[in-house]
Amino acid sequence: MKKAKYRVFFGVGLLAVVGLFGCNQETPIEKTKAAAASANAATQAAGQAAVDAIKTPLDKARQTENTLEKSAEQTAAKIKEYTQ
Repeated sequence: MKKAKYRVFFGVGLLAVVGLFGCNQETPIEKTKAAAASANAATQAAGQAAVDAIKTPLDKARQTENTLEKSAEQTAAKIKEYTQ
């Protein structure tokens, strides 16, 4: 009789554990959505990193270009003064 009770308790406990683990699993649709969201975030981060990698040298090049233009204008102005 005691063995029968233990088997019943064991069976109920086993079903409870299996039920708890089964409830915590995601459905395939939720997994797909989660994977797509993480992939989208990773893609955006990689895209932003690429933009930043290109943008920084371009900004420096624009600053250099502006400096050279100002220098050329100043040089042209000095030459114009000396030739008049």
